[in-house]
Amino acid sequence: MKSDGLRPIPFSTSLSIWGWGSLGIVLSLITFGPFVIFYLAFYILCFVGGGFVVTLLFGKTNSEKYLEQCEHSFLPPTSTGIPKCLEEMKREARTIKIDRRLTGANIIDEPLQQVIQFSLRDYVQYWYYTLSDDESFLLEIRQTLQNALIQFATRSKEIDWQPYFTTRLVDDFGTHLRVFRKAQQKITEKDDQVKGTAEDLVDTFFEVEVEMEKDICRDLVCTSPKDEEGFLRDLCEVLLYLLLPPGDFQNKIMRYFVREILARGVLLPLINQLSDPDYINQYIIWMIRDSNCNYEAFMNIIKLSDNIGELEAVRDKAAEELQYLRSLDTAGDDINTIKNQINSLLFVKKVCDSRIQRLQSGKEINTVKLAANFGKLCTVPLDSILVDNVALQFFMDYMQQTGGQAHLFFWMTVEGYRVTAQQQLEVLSSRQKDGKHQTNQTKGLLRAAAVGIYEQYLSEKASPRVTVDDYLVAKLADTLNHEDPTPEIFDDIQRKVYELMLRDERFYPSFRQNALYVRMLAELDMLKDPSFRGSDDGDGESFNGSPTGSINLSLDDLSNVSSDDSVQLHAYISDTVYAHYDPYAVAGVCNDHGKTYALYAITVHRRNVNTEEMWKTYRRYSDFHDFHMRITEQFENLSSILKLPGKKTFNNMDRDFLEKRKKDLNAYLQLLLTPEMMKASPALAHYVYDFLENKAYSKGKGDFARKMDTFVNPLRNSMRNVSNAVKSLPDSLAEGMTKMSDNMGKMSERLGQDIRQSFFKVPPLIPKTDSDPEHCRVSAQLDDTVDDNIPLRVMLLLMDEVFDLKERNQWLRRNIKNLLQQLIRATYGDTINRKIVDHVDWMTSPEQVADLVKRFRDAFWPNGILAETIPCRDKGIRMRTRVAGKTKLLSIMPDELKHIIGAETTRKGILRVFEMFQHNQLNRRMVYVFLEGFLETLFPQYKFRELFNKLHSRSKQMQKYKQKLQTTQAPSLQKR
Repeated sequence: MKSDGLRPIPFSTSLSIWGWGSLGIVLSLITFGPFVIFYLAFYILCFVGGGFVVTLLFGKTNSEKYLEQCEHSFLPPTSTGIPKCLEEMKREARTIKIDRRLTGANIIDEPLQQVIQFSLRDYVQYWYYTLSDDESFLLEIRQTLQNALIQFATRSKEIDWQPYFTTRLVDDFGTHLRVFRKAQQKITEKDDQVKGTAEDLVDTFFEVEVEMEKDICRDLVCTSPKDEEGFLRDLCEVLLYLLLPPGDFQNKIMRYFVREILARGVLLPLINQLSDPDYINQYIIWMIRDSNCNYEAFMNIIKLSDNIGELEAVRDKAAEELQYLRSLDTAGDDINTIKNQINSLLFVKKVCDSRIQRLQSGKEINTVKLAANFGKLCTVPLDSILVDNVALQFFMDYMQQTGGQAHLFFWMTVEGYRVTAQQQLEVLSSRQKDGKHQTNQTKGLLRAAAVGIYEQYLSEKASPRVTVDDYLVAKLADTLNHEDPTPEIFDDIQRKVYELMLRDERFYPSFRQNALYVRMLAELDMLKDPSFRGSDDGDGESFNGSPTGSINLSLDDLSNVSSDDSVQLHAYISDTVYAHYDPYAVAGVCNDHGKTYALYAITVHRRNVNTEEMWKTYRRYSDFHDFHMRITEQFENLSSILKLPGKKTFNNMDRDFLEKRKKDLNAYLQLLLTPEMMKASPALAHYVYDFLENKAYSKGKGDFARKMDTFVNPLRNSMRNVSNAVKSLPDSLAEGMTKMSDNMGKMSERLGQDIRQSFFKVPPLIPKTDSDPEHCRVSAQLDDTVDDNIPLRVMLLLMDEVFDLKERNQWLRRNIKNLLQQLIRATYGDTINRKIVDHVDWMTSPEQVADLVKRFRDAFWPNGILAETIPCRDKGIRMRTRVAGKTKLLSIMPDELKHIIGAETTRKGILRVFEMFQHNQLNRRMVYVFLEGFLETLFPQYKFRELFNKLHSRSKQMQKYKQKLQTTQAPSLQKR
């Protein structure tokens, strides 16, 4: 066989290769075991992977070096400035020194610096340090804030804050209250049967606001959180523009940071707190914390409340207290105290349940309407009406409705003429003793005044003419022609006019059946709430002033006793217990704020033909004293018959003295209740029954009120109030009286400067304007010609709006004005202006400003830590806080104020102000109004008023108002 160039492999060689290979495998298995294959595969994999990683790293390094070489080869060389900037940035930052002086007063600067520090820490630093460690940005923000505060403090020192606090602030509050009152009236007029919701009231409030303000409405800011935040941002940016240097303001980043801190971190939380109704209620209670809650005021609030939530909260608390008291294991003397407390709580709970049931059923809850429908009313004699400031204005309104006002005004004018004539004759007599003779002149002026009255009311030309017997008019005319006028010249005719008003069915008898009479009783606090005399299902309810479960006899039932001779009333002091007491539970020696006095238990028996009743009532000696003063004022003949034992301090353990006084008071009661005494003075029965009724005794005038009667009484003391009252006559009557007043003014000018100034030249409080005064700001109604007396202006503004005196006749308002004038002049004179100025200076002093800054700091950062969001208090607690706040406000109202403007008006005014603060949106509006007024005062040279109009221009109510104006003006334009 031929070879083709390749030598064949010998068999022995291939055998040796397989042999050695097999031997190697066998030895490997023997040496490494059966897993040698896996180990080998793993080693190979690691080798390949390691080589891949080394190659990758080597390529990456070479690529980066190549790219770097390429970059440096194509880019221009770096300038020297950039390396220097980088070098400066890497260096340690230099310390920036900040001047800590802000206002120039160290006591203010220190807490202000703390506020700035806390604000930056809690609103900036907590997120800024996550971005950078550079402190310069924070220091720049701090410097910007300080610059703004320095400019603000400098500007504040240049402003006279007295007009703002004494005029603008009061005007803003009074206007806010007026808008609220008109909104309530609108809601009531829409539907008397359906009670408007809070949302309806808020919407109506802003409708009234735009009608009054004409060019601005704040509804969006107060109702939309988004619009409110936008408004605050815009306002803060404007303030920063005014307060910051131009360079700082142009720094947008800095400006936006500071703006957000002020708007979101300072102003918005502060406004939220100040507008919270619950916060305001707590603040009211804190302000009058020294005044104790009065039981009678508390019960009045419960009976007048139309908020079911309030009543349920009080009822639930009473039920809780009842459970606690019933769980107590007591014995001995404590058991009586606990029983009386349980009775009191049961009574409160029952009143709340009755009120809730009536509200839920939709039945009549107006006390005045209920009393009018009930038909049983107290009788107030005409002579008492004519001498009571509050009652007279209701009778005057009624006489004007019936056309009998001429009779009443004649009676009032004659009464004033008599007093003034007596004064002038006394002055004349004293001048004659001093050798000064003005007899003819004085008598001539008195004659002119008397002739003026005759011509105005009694002559044939008088319109309207007072209708009296002709012979009396002729007799008066003859006396005026031939004799000198005397103070008693009109007495006969005045007496006839009084009898006419008393007996003519058109006047006083019909007045007692009129709704004005019921309103008068309510103002005099002589109206009992018939809703608590009995429920619909026949279960009797009664207001027991001493809720001990004893029988309560209503005033109306007691008043009927005098008309039935078969009814007998007997009363005596049965007990005096020596112990500290609960005023409406246990009788005895009482301790009230450290003052100890005796409480007498009076047992009253009422007997008639078929029944006999008995109850107990509790009176202090001061109640006896007040009762005695009342009846001796009304019935002068009693002062010589009834003698009350005099006051005397005593020790609470002086049993002998208490027993002696008890005997004296018993003798006083027995003499008072004798049939002869009752028959001699039939009207006395009303006062006696009211005193013996089983309820908390309602005192009449205090000592201060009795001393001030010379100011309040419009009839018996001077011609001043009478001349003012006559200004409310129709024009035909007013013209004649103006002539008489001018003549009397001349006489007073010559004989008494003080009388001339205070009696006859009282300028009108409200000038005549073409626009409706109810649709303008409060300050627009003050005449600039009125003497510039700051406290008088402030009190008139507040009293007009709080108590709604403009709805009353002008006669009452002028009397109140005269009273306030005399109070100011008699007590302080011109010094009260200086005191108010001093008080404003004190309010804006560094010490007070520092105290306000500290309060702000402690409120938002207590102990230097940002305050947590206060959790919303439980609804029941908030409702009880409302009841406590109203009770406190009603308790501090002095009785003298009720006697001036009426008890019902006082209650309504106080409750209206309190209700105004119960709406968050309305509170926000008031805060923004105060803020706007503050900024307008701080920056008078800038047009802040126009700015606010633009900021509020997107108001929906404003747009509706403009459309309404265009709609109403379109027809008139078409006619033209």
